Amino acid sequence: MKPKLRAIWDAGVAAADPAGAVTRALPDLEFGDPAQLSVVAVGKAAPRMIAPVLEAVTPKQALIVTHRENVFDDLGVPVMRAGHPVPDPEGEAAANAILEMAEGLGKDDHLLILISGGASAMLPAPAKGLTLDDKVRVTKALLASGAPIEVMNLVRQQLSRIKGGGLAIAADPARVTALVLSDVIGDDLRAVASGPTLAPLGTPEDAVQALRGYFCYGKVSQEVRNHLREAPKKRDVPETDTRIIGSNDVSVATMKEQAPEAKILTPPLTEDVKDAVERLAKLPSGLWLIGGECTVQVKGKGMGGRNQELALRLAMKAEEEGWPAGWTYIQGGTDGRDGPTDAAGAVVNGQTLKKMRAAGVDPAAALKNNDSYHALKAAGDLLMTGATGTNVADLGVLYRP
Repeated sequence: MKPKLRAIWDAGVAAADPAGAVTRALPDLEFGDPAQLSVVAVGKAAPRMIAPVLEAVTPKQALIVTHRENVFDDLGVPVMRAGHPVPDPEGEAAANAILEMAEGLGKDDHLLILISGGASAMLPAPAKGLTLDDKVRVTKALLASGAPIEVMNLVRQQLSRIKGGGLAIAADPARVTALVLSDVIGDDLRAVASGPTLAPLGTPEDAVQALRGYFCYGKVSQEVRNHLREAPKKRDVPETDTRIIGSNDVSVATMKEQAPEAKILTPPLTEDVKDAVERLAKLPSGLWLIGGECTVQVKGKGMGGRNQELALRLAMKAEEEGWPAGWTYIQGGTDGRDGPTDAAGAVVNGQTLKKMRAAGVDPAAALKNNDSYHALKAAGDLLMTGATGTNVADLGVLYRP
């Protein structure tokens, strides 16, 4: 079953092809005078999103901001590399460059921003009185807490000059258009890349409550706490044309076209991996298509990601419940990178744990240490795709005989 499930999963990733999504959107765009057009592409899919635009028009200025591992051909415009998922000085420099570009625009200018997953971490622009280190501490605390992306971005918006509509404010009075490849389940555009062209998800007080709810408030700096206490409750963001051009839902629907006999799991997986495994274990026999993006609480010192941990936990659940031979599960991030690893996820079946133990690895101990990567690598069951150039959260396919 592994090749069949991989083909279905690959179809879902292909549906999120950034160049194709932008190409389909171009006929509905009015660029205006190219001499007054500025184009910024930010995120894991930035190079592939901007390529069709550069083929269609020659803008006054353009900039690509993407993660440093991304490999692509020279497109003839400046490229800035940034850290992900933890912000770094290069990302701060990129955010400042974009804000400077936006602030230099006038009422007759047009800013086109192409947004994809990862852009939030790649554009740290600390609010006045805060430092990059403050932002890094917040990000690390939230990542370790298992907070979902919406919560992370709600907090980050309140600590940024570019997120939560900050870019739209900087570009005012220029016309702003944003094309979004969504990596957020449910496609709330305010949450994708922390919504640089839209109003924030919440208020400073909401951010405080979120930090408290995930036991992170005591882990952030006093400067962050002071800022959230003193920040204005409302942010006035100019109107922009922000539209979605690709998402997790679109990819799952495409997988369904590839496998018409399959059923789609609803709602998508957005819970902690432990709870997600319980849901998957209750599914009846058949072929299941899975979208979403789980969370994972990191308490150990190992290496892995939410997809790898989810796959390993399901393999252990299947063994515990004595699933019939032949079950197979592929689970991976559409960007080709799961957590701080070079794997997209994993492809597991009834042989996975046997191979692991034969290699001298205790899967239970690996999970306790959040070390799913090395355990799955020992079994030869990592899903390796390389960087895909896109990101619409995670996809999975489960077959139960």
